Amino acid sequence: MRNDEQVWRAVDTRRDDYAAFSDRVWETPEIAYTEKRSVAEHIAMLEKEGARITKDLAGIPTAVMGEWGEGGPVIAILGEYDALPGLSQEAGIAEHRPVEGQGGAGHGCGHNLLGAASLLAAAAVKDWLKENNIPGRVRYYGCPAEEGGAAKGFMARDGIFDDVDIAISWHPASFSGVNEAVSLANTRIDFTFHGRASHAAAAPELGRSALDAVELMNVGVNYMREHMPDHARIHYAMLDGGGIAPNVVQSRAKVRYLIRAKDLPELNMLVGRVRKIADGAALMTETTVETAVVSAVSNLLGNAPLERAMYDNFQRLGPPEFDDADRAYAAQIQATLTEQDIAAAHRRHGLKVEKGKTLCDIIVPLENRGSGGVGSTDVGDVSWAVPTVQARGATCAIGTPFHSWQLTAQGKSPAAHKGMVHVAKVMAGTAVDAIRDPSLIARAKEEFKERTGGRPYESPLPKDLSPPIKAMGQGV
Repeated sequence: MRNDEQVWRAVDTRRDDYAAFSDRVWETPEIAYTEKRSVAEHIAMLEKEGARITKDLAGIPTAVMGEWGEGGPVIAILGEYDALPGLSQEAGIAEHRPVEGQGGAGHGCGHNLLGAASLLAAAAVKDWLKENNIPGRVRYYGCPAEEGGAAKGFMARDGIFDDVDIAISWHPASFSGVNEAVSLANTRIDFTFHGRASHAAAAPELGRSALDAVELMNVGVNYMREHMPDHARIHYAMLDGGGIAPNVVQSRAKVRYLIRAKDLPELNMLVGRVRKIADGAALMTETTVETAVVSAVSNLLGNAPLERAMYDNFQRLGPPEFDDADRAYAAQIQATLTEQDIAAAHRRHGLKVEKGKTLCDIIVPLENRGSGGVGSTDVGDVSWAVPTVQARGATCAIGTPFHSWQLTAQGKSPAAHKGMVHVAKVMAGTAVDAIRDPSLIARAKEEFKERTGGRPYESPLPKDLSPPIKAMGQGV
């Protein structure tokens, strides 16, 4: 690994502090919109780094921004720190063992690392700007609730990124490289059915079952799956089955649907079809249905000039330098996985399977195209508001499924820390390249204009919808 860049040295001087910072966030896992201790850790680090701090972005108590520098272009580096429910896990072992006292949550998507690396990159760029007396501003955006809360969507809708020139982010992964800008647009909608209660044996004819309506809706949507695009996805979860008494006809039942599609026009079409099925279920059961959008995100929009600039940084830096101890622990983790898990990780990055390889030792070629399932991210909304690029940083054993106890277990490992520092250097280097070369920002903006058709960002969130802070804080 070369380390001849001034900004990379600024990263290295902080590596121990930021590894400990990441670990502290790992130790206090908090789900979407409840990240009070996590954002407090980020604010404390921003204060230590001398940032100008803005809190409560878009009315979200756990969203924060720190800024350094004056004049020049504005470079945003995005971080996250929310955890997932049900993924509590002891660190540094290769067996499932939840941690008592963590409330069942755990960092099963590596967001403790995500936020720490992004703030580390921003702090290094801050030093570079000051030491070289160069005009420009770098901002760290601490973004909560990526896991289902669409916080960046609410932030983008409220104009938080309007004066940003480019945005940079990353995500933990099995392999290091530029993130392929492919994700699904999605929305979460609650369908609440209202019927009429009655005695289920003595007077069933007087009842109108809201639970029947939910079941019929689910059946209808499942039949619809045969007649929708291959890449679209629909999931649902029961929020309220109408109670625990089977001898009472359920007068109220509630189901949450998560609908995904390749882009917003296709998503809107699918949402319309799902709404018709809900109306049909209500008609069949003589119930009524009301709907409420919980969240929505756009698909990712790529940016070739920024992706090339980030790839050049990966190439100059080389892959992360893992050691034998890192590979030994990764092998223990891999022993808990299936061959399909490991193959899927390779396919996702357009790579051939290499048996016996436990940790990343390459930079994924920029031209590689992955295959397999695709998820969603609220970074998509930022990418429609401002030219955006994302990295993938190798922080775990190859094949580790995300949203799993295995990923949580590796969140404080030396390999995770090394991957975090490595990708911080990539992001910092990309930001410096953009500040040094105004033509890079100009080319990024020109491509952004071409891809968006020059149209301003339109949020998929209803204008009157507030972030679901209270509901998600209650686990709903």
